[in-house]
Amino acid sequence: MPLFASIRTLKGVGEKRAALYEKLGIRTLWDLLCHYPRGYEDWSAPRLISDAEVGVPCCIRGWVVNTPSEYRVRKGMTLYRFRVTDGYRSMQVTLFNNPYAAAKIRRDEEILLYGTVVSDGRRAEMTSPQIGTVAAAKIRPLYPLTEGLTNKMIETNVADALAVAAKVGLPECLPTDCVVREGLCDRLTALQSIHFPKDHAALEEAKRRLVYEELFVLQLGLLRLKGRNRRQNGAVITTDYTAEFVRGLPFSLTGAQARAIADCVKDMKGDSPMSRLIQGDVGSGKTAVAAGVAYSVIKAGKQAAMMAPTEILAEQHANSLQTLLGDSVRVGLLTGSLTPAKKKLLHEAIANGDIDFVVGTHALISDKVQFADLGLVITDEQHRFGVAQRATLAAKGKNPHLLVMSATPIPRTLALILYGDLDVSVLDELPPGRQPVETFAIGEDKRERAYGYVRKHLDEGRQGFIVCPLVEESEEIDLRSATEVFEQLKKGPFRGYTLGLLHGKMKAADKEAVMAAFAAGEIQLLVSTTVIEVGVDVPNAVIMVIENAERFGLAQLHQLRGRVGRGKHRSTCILISDNRGEDNLRRLGVMKATNDGFKIADEDLKLRGPGDFFGNRQHGLPQLKVADLLEDMPLLQRAQNSAANLLHTDPDLSSHPLLSQAVERLFAQVGEEGLN
Repeated sequence: MPLFASIRTLKGVGEKRAALYEKLGIRTLWDLLCHYPRGYEDWSAPRLISDAEVGVPCCIRGWVVNTPSEYRVRKGMTLYRFRVTDGYRSMQVTLFNNPYAAAKIRRDEEILLYGTVVSDGRRAEMTSPQIGTVAAAKIRPLYPLTEGLTNKMIETNVADALAVAAKVGLPECLPTDCVVREGLCDRLTALQSIHFPKDHAALEEAKRRLVYEELFVLQLGLLRLKGRNRRQNGAVITTDYTAEFVRGLPFSLTGAQARAIADCVKDMKGDSPMSRLIQGDVGSGKTAVAAGVAYSVIKAGKQAAMMAPTEILAEQHANSLQTLLGDSVRVGLLTGSLTPAKKKLLHEAIANGDIDFVVGTHALISDKVQFADLGLVITDEQHRFGVAQRATLAAKGKNPHLLVMSATPIPRTLALILYGDLDVSVLDELPPGRQPVETFAIGEDKRERAYGYVRKHLDEGRQGFIVCPLVEESEEIDLRSATEVFEQLKKGPFRGYTLGLLHGKMKAADKEAVMAAFAAGEIQLLVSTTVIEVGVDVPNAVIMVIENAERFGLAQLHQLRGRVGRGKHRSTCILISDNRGEDNLRRLGVMKATNDGFKIADEDLKLRGPGDFFGNRQHGLPQLKVADLLEDMPLLQRAQNSAANLLHTDPDLSSHPLLSQAVERLFAQVGEEGLN
């Protein structure tokens, strides 16, 4: 197809320009057509000078009153000034060091000026505007650039590529019923209007078409992947033992916990292995759900395995699970710190089926670990594990069920797209009796008062955290580092108290030792970086101070805060920040107002946007070009439904080759493994 020919087939694109396009990931004409504008300049509706909003870029249409006058301000700086009028009001225009543009200005000529108007109420001025003729009165695209490649070059090349597309034709890739039902324009019209819209209505129509197509292709890829993951169920559960499990609990399940367990059991009774995410806020009871699911698996004669990111968290889970499951279930703990002799005995017990439920760290994926009959794999805090690790553990069984647990708050609107290859259950209720953590935001001037409040709790036998954003002091960034704060507090405000230091640069064994000492009550106050974000469950820890709170995302602040308030005692989180910026005040206000991790995640998404929200994400989703995960969620849901219907009738997309190719192109950037 000509559109997949090299970019060098276009007039004016030689080796040098092709190399510049390569930097932008553009190799073919189709790549260029999919290099959408990052924004637009609206020259299509010029304003009167008096109607221009001060400080906001706009287009002014006017007549030149006088030819530009030249002013030499200093060596290397020459100004050119002239006036324009719109028939009602005049405005001074100033150009800097631009004799070429000044020479083209003619008295009484009608021109367009695009820039920012500055006005004191009496006089208006525009400095260094773009200047065009009346023929330029249109919406102009602004492209992502690289050094050496101008916007004008891309405009010219895109126009030529569109001409090729119009000549050879652009076949429809979406199913006809989708196009009709959604009222979408055709692909060629969409591409023409996204690059060179004749008006705002055409631009919106183009965006809607391209967003729907992108989301439709994305969902096709995710659903196909989910379908490929649906192998033959190797651990069919014929009996639901949940009622028996619940009778043995010292508490009642929440409605959300009961629904999640029911979802899992229903999945496990099916033809394919379960592949489900349990997403719940801190303290929502995910461990009890895991225990309930594992109970039915174990009663069916299978084994279960849970992988946790740290030894202390694995130990906590093992103790909790043994309590929840009772003596009839044999729980084993496998971690790297076990002696070789104990490991050997445990390996033999697992292989012989003498252990029903194995909880461990990465030690679980060792070649020496073999299961008698692994039926359920559980990963806790999934974002801490790579795809390969999860797959390695699952490979130790015959198509076992998969349960992924995450306390990392993700907006409900994003779960659909982020976990497109997993079924999702949300724990949106907290067990009764769980107290919300009271949160305060203070400035540096209240620090000593906050320390006094911390000492009061330590004197009562409680424990606390001081969280810092950095490990060591940096000359470039004025932030309180963990090591610096630890030394200051040990010698100053908390002299005589038992302090511990924890950060990511410590050796794994040293980190585990500090966390274990804190859990055992041997450390009263733990000075730490975000390494305690996951995996520290100490009910006696009731107070947390977070330094430089403006340096953390909302979701991260919430995760950190979740380390306190895990017991019967009233708990407090104090956020210290002198940043009085509007965004920071809004963020801290959200933290004070709610303990709901999903509401916090929604606010975090609104403040930071989808790209920043995920940061260095491990989920492996392709990068979307036009779809907005906040604004386009209704369209996403309709696209997902349509994609599911299409795959029902055409599972391998053999009747829709263009869609199949689009799916391959979209997912080529991450590889299929990234979506497992």
